[in-house]
Amino acid sequence: MNRIDQKFESLRAAGKKAFIAFITAGYPDLSVTEALAARFEEAGVDILELGVPFSDPLADGPVIQAASFEALSKGVTLLKILDSVRAIRKQTQIPLALMTYYNPVFHFGEERFVREAKAAGVDGLIIPDLPVEEAGGLVRAAREADLSTVFFLAPTTTTDRMPGILEASTGFVYFVSVTGVTGSGVTVPEDIARSISRARKLTRKPVCVGFGVSTPAQVKAFASISDGVIVGSAIIRQMTEHSQKPDMLDRVSAFVKQLSSSL
Repeated sequence: MNRIDQKFESLRAAGKKAFIAFITAGYPDLSVTEALAARFEEAGVDILELGVPFSDPLADGPVIQAASFEALSKGVTLLKILDSVRAIRKQTQIPLALMTYYNPVFHFGEERFVREAKAAGVDGLIIPDLPVEEAGGLVRAAREADLSTVFFLAPTTTTDRMPGILEASTGFVYFVSVTGVTGSGVTVPEDIARSISRARKLTRKPVCVGFGVSTPAQVKAFASISDGVIVGSAIIRQMTEHSQKPDMLDRVSAFVKQLSSSL
Protein backbone atom coordinates (compact mmCIF):
# COMPACT_ATOMS: atom_id res chain seq x y z
CA MET A 1 0.00 0.00 0.00
CA ASN A 2 1.67 3.23 -1.12
CA ARG A 3 1.33 6.67 0.42
CA ILE A 4 -1.72 7.65 -1.65
CA ASP A 5 -3.64 4.54 -0.59
CA GLN A 6 -2.58 5.04 3.02
CA LYS A 7 -3.75 8.65 2.94
CA PHE A 8 -7.20 7.80 1.62
CA GLU A 9 -7.54 4.95 4.09
CA SER A 10 -6.78 7.27 7.01
CA LEU A 11 -9.08 9.99 5.65
CA ARG A 12 -11.92 7.53 5.19
CA ALA A 13 -11.47 6.19 8.71
CA ALA A 14 -11.67 9.77 10.03
CA GLY A 15 -14.67 10.66 7.86
CA LYS A 16 -12.68 13.32 6.00
CA LYS A 17 -12.20 14.34 2.37
CA ALA A 18 -8.89 14.83 0.57
CA PHE A 19 -7.47 18.19 -0.43
CA ILE A 20 -5.12 17.75 -3.40
CA ALA A 21 -2.91 20.61 -4.61
CA PHE A 22 -1.25 20.94 -8.01
CA ILE A 23 1.86 22.98 -8.81
CA THR A 24 4.03 23.05 -11.91
CA ALA A 25 7.39 21.53 -11.01
CA GLY A 26 10.16 24.04 -11.62
CA TYR A 27 7.94 27.12 -11.51
CA PRO A 28 9.35 29.60 -10.78
CA ASP A 29 12.25 27.24 -10.01
CA LEU A 30 12.83 23.82 -8.49
CA SER A 31 13.93 25.20 -5.12
CA VAL A 32 10.49 26.78 -4.72
CA THR A 33 8.85 23.48 -5.69
CA GLU A 34 10.82 21.69 -2.99
CA ALA A 35 10.06 24.34 -0.36
CA LEU A 36 6.34 24.38 -1.12
CA ALA A 37 6.04 20.61 -0.80
CA ALA A 38 6.94 20.75 2.89
CA ARG A 39 4.91 23.89 3.51
CA PHE A 40 1.83 22.45 1.79
CA GLU A 41 1.77 19.44 4.09
CA GLU A 42 1.67 21.86 7.04
CA ALA A 43 -1.06 23.84 5.25
CA GLY A 44 -3.38 20.83 5.07
CA VAL A 45 -2.56 19.35 1.66
CA ASP A 46 -3.19 15.60 1.66
CA ILE A 47 -1.69 14.80 -1.76
CA LEU A 48 0.56 16.93 -3.95
CA GLU A 49 0.49 16.77 -7.75
CA LEU A 50 3.70 17.85 -9.44
CA GLY A 51 3.10 18.89 -13.03
CA VAL A 52 5.87 18.02 -15.47
CA PRO A 53 6.29 21.03 -17.82
CA PHE A 54 5.49 20.20 -21.43
CA SER A 55 5.53 22.27 -24.61
CA ASP A 56 1.97 21.37 -25.63
CA PRO A 57 -0.10 21.03 -22.42
CA LEU A 58 -3.44 20.43 -24.14
CA ALA A 59 -5.46 19.90 -20.95
CA ASP A 60 -4.17 23.01 -19.19
CA GLY A 61 -5.46 26.54 -19.29
CA PRO A 62 -3.39 29.72 -19.76
CA VAL A 63 -2.18 29.97 -16.15
CA ILE A 64 -0.55 26.53 -16.09
CA GLN A 65 0.58 26.87 -19.71
CA ALA A 66 2.51 30.01 -18.80
CA ALA A 67 4.06 28.31 -15.76
CA SER A 68 5.12 25.35 -17.90
CA PHE A 69 6.67 27.64 -20.52
CA GLU A 70 8.71 29.47 -17.88
CA ALA A 71 9.90 26.23 -16.29
CA LEU A 72 10.93 24.84 -19.67
CA SER A 73 12.74 28.06 -20.54
CA LYS A 74 14.84 27.58 -17.40
CA GLY A 75 15.85 24.08 -18.42
CA VAL A 76 13.58 22.03 -16.17
CA THR A 77 13.50 18.39 -17.27
CA LEU A 78 11.93 15.17 -16.05
CA LEU A 79 15.26 13.99 -14.65
CA LYS A 80 15.71 17.23 -12.72
CA ILE A 81 12.18 16.91 -11.35
CA LEU A 82 12.95 13.40 -10.10
CA ASP A 83 16.02 14.84 -8.36
CA SER A 84 13.71 17.35 -6.68
CA VAL A 85 11.40 14.55 -5.61
CA ARG A 86 14.37 12.94 -3.88
CA ALA A 87 15.06 16.24 -2.13
CA ILE A 88 11.41 16.53 -1.11
CA ARG A 89 11.52 13.05 0.37
CA LYS A 90 14.23 14.23 2.77
CA GLN A 91 11.73 16.76 4.15
CA THR A 92 8.32 15.13 4.00
CA GLN A 93 6.43 11.93 3.27
CA ILE A 94 3.48 13.74 1.68
CA PRO A 95 1.98 11.57 -1.09
CA LEU A 96 3.27 12.73 -4.49
CA ALA A 97 1.74 12.18 -7.93
CA LEU A 98 3.46 13.19 -11.16
CA MET A 99 1.11 14.69 -13.72
CA THR A 100 2.76 14.48 -17.12
CA TYR A 101 1.81 14.21 -20.75
CA TYR A 102 2.67 10.96 -22.48
CA ASN A 103 5.36 12.29 -24.82
CA PRO A 104 8.08 12.59 -22.10
CA VAL A 105 7.14 9.14 -20.80
CA PHE A 106 7.36 7.64 -24.29
CA HIS A 107 10.80 9.10 -24.91
CA PHE A 108 11.96 8.07 -21.44
CA GLY A 109 10.58 4.55 -21.91
CA GLU A 110 7.61 3.36 -19.85
CA GLU A 111 9.42 0.79 -17.73
CA ARG A 112 12.41 3.04 -17.06
CA PHE A 113 10.08 5.94 -16.24
CA VAL A 114 8.10 3.87 -13.74
CA ARG A 115 11.26 2.42 -12.20
CA GLU A 116 13.00 5.77 -11.72
CA ALA A 117 9.85 7.56 -10.55
CA LYS A 118 9.33 4.91 -7.88
CA ALA A 119 12.97 5.01 -6.81
CA ALA A 120 12.82 8.79 -6.44
CA GLY A 121 9.77 8.63 -4.16
CA VAL A 122 6.82 9.19 -6.50
CA ASP A 123 3.56 7.49 -5.47
CA GLY A 124 1.27 7.95 -8.47
CA LEU A 125 1.08 8.85 -12.16
CA ILE A 126 -1.48 11.04 -13.94
CA ILE A 127 -1.24 11.23 -17.73
CA PRO A 128 -4.17 13.19 -19.18
CA ASP A 129 -3.50 12.43 -22.86
CA LEU A 130 -3.07 8.66 -22.44
CA PRO A 131 -6.41 6.86 -23.02
CA VAL A 132 -6.99 3.91 -20.76
CA GLU A 133 -7.40 1.71 -23.84
CA GLU A 134 -3.75 2.38 -24.78
CA ALA A 135 -2.27 2.30 -21.28
CA GLY A 136 -1.88 -1.43 -20.72
CA GLY A 137 1.92 -1.45 -20.69
CA LEU A 138 2.20 1.49 -18.33
CA VAL A 139 -0.46 0.11 -16.00
CA ARG A 140 1.29 -3.27 -15.78
CA ALA A 141 4.65 -1.65 -15.02
CA ALA A 142 3.07 0.63 -12.42
CA ARG A 143 1.28 -2.27 -10.72
CA GLU A 144 4.56 -4.12 -10.35
CA ALA A 145 6.17 -1.04 -8.80
CA ASP A 146 3.17 -0.21 -6.55
CA LEU A 147 2.63 3.12 -8.28
CA SER A 148 -0.92 4.41 -8.54
CA THR A 149 -2.30 5.12 -12.01
CA VAL A 150 -4.95 7.82 -12.02
CA PHE A 151 -7.30 8.05 -15.00
CA PHE A 152 -9.99 10.56 -15.89
CA LEU A 153 -13.76 10.55 -15.87
CA ALA A 154 -15.78 13.48 -17.24
CA PRO A 155 -19.44 14.41 -17.58
CA THR A 156 -19.15 13.15 -21.17
CA THR A 157 -17.72 9.71 -20.29
CA THR A 158 -19.94 7.03 -21.79
CA THR A 159 -21.43 4.17 -19.82
CA ASP A 160 -19.37 1.72 -21.91
CA ARG A 161 -16.01 3.35 -21.07
CA MET A 162 -16.56 4.00 -17.37
CA PRO A 163 -15.90 0.46 -16.05
CA GLY A 164 -12.55 0.23 -17.87
CA ILE A 165 -11.43 3.59 -16.49
CA LEU A 166 -12.43 2.63 -12.98
CA GLU A 167 -10.65 -0.72 -13.26
CA ALA A 168 -7.39 0.82 -14.48
CA SER A 169 -7.41 3.60 -11.88
CA THR A 170 -5.65 3.07 -8.58
CA GLY A 171 -5.04 5.59 -5.84
CA PHE A 172 -8.02 7.65 -6.94
CA VAL A 173 -10.14 8.48 -9.97
CA TYR A 174 -9.84 12.02 -11.36
CA PHE A 175 -13.22 13.50 -12.25
CA VAL A 176 -13.01 16.46 -14.63
CA SER A 177 -15.67 18.94 -13.58
CA VAL A 178 -15.78 20.86 -16.87
CA THR A 179 -15.56 19.93 -20.54
CA GLY A 180 -12.64 22.23 -21.23
CA VAL A 181 -9.24 23.11 -19.78
CA THR A 182 -8.07 23.80 -16.26
CA GLY A 183 -8.76 27.15 -14.66
CA SER A 184 -12.38 27.66 -15.73
CA GLY A 185 -14.89 29.01 -13.23
CA VAL A 186 -17.48 26.42 -12.23
CA THR A 187 -20.40 25.69 -9.96
CA VAL A 188 -21.73 22.20 -9.19
CA PRO A 189 -24.18 21.28 -11.96
CA GLU A 190 -26.60 18.43 -11.43
CA ASP A 191 -25.09 16.38 -14.26
CA ILE A 192 -21.72 16.34 -12.46
CA ALA A 193 -23.34 15.18 -9.23
CA ARG A 194 -25.17 12.45 -11.14
CA SER A 195 -22.02 11.32 -12.95
CA ILE A 196 -19.98 11.12 -9.75
CA SER A 197 -22.80 9.25 -8.03
CA ARG A 198 -22.88 6.77 -10.92
CA ALA A 199 -19.13 6.20 -10.67
CA ARG A 200 -19.20 5.73 -6.91
CA LYS A 201 -21.86 3.03 -7.30
CA LEU A 202 -19.43 1.08 -9.49
CA THR A 203 -16.28 1.39 -7.36
CA ARG A 204 -15.03 1.91 -3.83
CA LYS A 205 -12.00 3.75 -5.16
CA PRO A 206 -11.92 7.45 -4.20
CA VAL A 207 -13.32 9.83 -6.81
CA CYS A 208 -11.81 13.33 -6.67
CA VAL A 209 -12.92 16.43 -8.57
CA GLY A 210 -10.64 18.89 -10.34
CA PHE A 211 -10.48 21.50 -13.12
CA GLY A 212 -11.84 24.94 -12.35
CA VAL A 213 -12.04 24.68 -8.55
CA SER A 214 -10.58 27.88 -7.13
CA THR A 215 -12.38 29.09 -3.98
CA PRO A 216 -13.03 27.70 -0.50
CA ALA A 217 -16.77 27.65 -1.27
CA GLN A 218 -16.18 25.56 -4.39
CA VAL A 219 -13.85 23.21 -2.52
CA LYS A 220 -16.51 22.64 0.10
CA ALA A 221 -19.29 22.19 -2.46
CA PHE A 222 -17.41 19.63 -4.56
CA ALA A 223 -16.23 17.76 -1.47
CA SER A 224 -19.87 17.18 -0.56
CA ILE A 225 -20.34 14.97 -3.64
CA SER A 226 -16.87 13.37 -3.90
CA ASP A 227 -13.97 11.95 -1.93
CA GLY A 228 -11.62 14.85 -2.54
CA VAL A 229 -11.00 18.09 -4.39
CA ILE A 230 -8.07 19.15 -6.60
CA VAL A 231 -6.94 22.78 -7.01
CA GLY A 232 -4.20 23.84 -9.40
CA SER A 233 -4.61 27.00 -11.49
CA ALA A 234 -5.73 29.10 -8.53
CA ILE A 235 -2.55 28.17 -6.64
CA ILE A 236 -0.31 28.88 -9.64
CA ARG A 237 -2.07 32.23 -10.05
CA GLN A 238 -1.17 33.14 -6.46
CA MET A 239 2.44 32.16 -7.11
CA THR A 240 2.52 34.40 -10.17
CA GLU A 241 0.89 37.36 -8.46
CA HIS A 242 3.35 37.25 -5.55
CA SER A 243 6.43 36.02 -7.42
CA GLN A 244 8.39 39.25 -6.83
CA LYS A 245 7.58 39.46 -3.13
CA PRO A 246 9.98 38.14 -0.50
CA ASP A 247 7.12 36.45 1.37
CA MET A 248 5.74 34.61 -1.68
CA LEU A 249 6.03 31.20 0.01
CA ASP A 250 4.12 32.48 3.05
CA ARG A 251 1.37 34.03 0.92
CA VAL A 252 0.88 30.94 -1.23
CA SER A 253 0.89 28.64 1.80
CA ALA A 254 -1.69 30.84 3.51
CA PHE A 255 -3.93 30.69 0.42
CA VAL A 256 -3.65 26.90 0.33
CA LYS A 257 -4.45 26.73 4.04
CA GLN A 258 -7.57 28.78 3.41
CA LEU A 259 -8.69 26.31 0.74
CA SER A 260 -7.91 23.18 2.74
CA SER A 261 -9.57 24.56 5.87
CA SER A 262 -12.90 24.64 4.06
CA LEU A 263 -12.90 20.85 4.39
